[in-house]
Amino acid sequence: MTSFQDFNLADALTRALKEENYTTPTPIQAQTIPIALQGRDVIGIAQTGTGKTASFALPILHRLLENRIKPQPKTARVLVLSPTRELSGQILDSFNTYGRHIRLSSTLAIGGVPMGRQVRAVMQGVEVLVATPGRLLDLVQGNALKLTQVEFLVLDEADRMLDMGFINDIRKIVAKLPIKRQTLFFSATMPKDIAELADSMLRDPARVAVTPVSSTVERIAQRVIQVDHSAKPNLLAQLLKDEPVNRALVFTRTKHGADKVVKSLEKAGIPAQAIHGNKSQNHRERTLAAFRTGEIRTLVATDIAARGIDVDGVSHVVNFDLPNVPETYVHRIGRTARAGAEGVAISLVAGADELSYLRDIERLTKVTLPREDRRTPGLREAAPPAKPPHRGGRPGMQNARTNEGGNAAKGPRRRRRSNAKVPALPGNRQEPNRPSQGGGKAGSIQGVAFLHREGRPKNHAHNRNQRPN
Repeated sequence: MTSFQDFNLADALTRALKEENYTTPTPIQAQTIPIALQGRDVIGIAQTGTGKTASFALPILHRLLENRIKPQPKTARVLVLSPTRELSGQILDSFNTYGRHIRLSSTLAIGGVPMGRQVRAVMQGVEVLVATPGRLLDLVQGNALKLTQVEFLVLDEADRMLDMGFINDIRKIVAKLPIKRQTLFFSATMPKDIAELADSMLRDPARVAVTPVSSTVERIAQRVIQVDHSAKPNLLAQLLKDEPVNRALVFTRTKHGADKVVKSLEKAGIPAQAIHGNKSQNHRERTLAAFRTGEIRTLVATDIAARGIDVDGVSHVVNFDLPNVPETYVHRIGRTARAGAEGVAISLVAGADELSYLRDIERLTKVTLPREDRRTPGLREAAPPAKPPHRGGRPGMQNARTNEGGNAAKGPRRRRRSNAKVPALPGNRQEPNRPSQGGGKAGSIQGVAFLHREGRPKNHAHNRNQRPN
């Protein structure tokens, strides 16, 4: 397919695509959309930034238009599960953009924002519901939502769901869905656990794959700077001053590390903001909006918080801390060199551990990265051991229940009790690695108890300069 016109989509969708100046489908769209339009289940192997959101949103909207019925109260016709709030918001933006001419009813169900608003949003039923698994289960278990009428299920970034410990939640959700449905399943990688999950969810699926995870974008100029641990902050500041930076995305391994990097950059006169799980949802949305517009040119992020960030114009990705999972490196640098642009990826490597991680990355990508040695003579770390130490979990994947700092998750989530005598809606359960929102007060809507917390979710504005995602 060389044009969206070739798909014979509904006129309302074609008009919206023209208004967004979207004419040529990406490879994942060209492969997935014709199959999904036939009603078949699909397994898509694709990374963030390949355009997969449009590959499932457009055929689903087309099929909704073919059978336009009003959803029943407390139900949804389309359920999209994603691992993070930011990605969920972007997916909903895409549905609303492509469906702007069909009066689409849609909403989010994510943690970190008042549950009462979400209870009201699904009360009359919606056509499209985009949700994170934990909050979705809270709504279901509180009898605010029924999954018996779901016709289309999308599971996006399944491998990241596994990393964040969502797999058991997903199994519980799937068990409540109708057997007769269309399922579209997307993952950047396909480890054994994810393959088994897909087998249990899909019926005779078509398989499409683009951009293997071991490949890196040819337009990205990658390089490594070996440096002493203590010299990393000053070197980062110097790089951001010397390089022709449009927007820079700096990755750290921990939330605390991200905050420390921001402070050191500000001392050097470089404005920067951090985004991670300890930041409130409103703060994260404001920070992302400022990064998209260029008001903030340097964003420091952890891997989980950055998942779902799809911003054109990122000229530089800097690995302040090298990831211990080689696939994560590929995901990180894929944030630059989008929409035909070129990009730069710089990794600051210190110590034998990070040298070992670097060797794992080069083995995966089959590329030997050019290195520059700026370590202090006489203090240079020893070379990595012949065999890198076992770091736990499956090769190439993080342990399922870990937080952004690499620590084991602290067991089952606790639920607040409601003082109301009616059946209580489980109260504002936080997604893993998500900030708590302070104390709340109990309330109820039409016989459903919930915890109301201060603050309102911010509307997600669509960026017209982005390609379909």
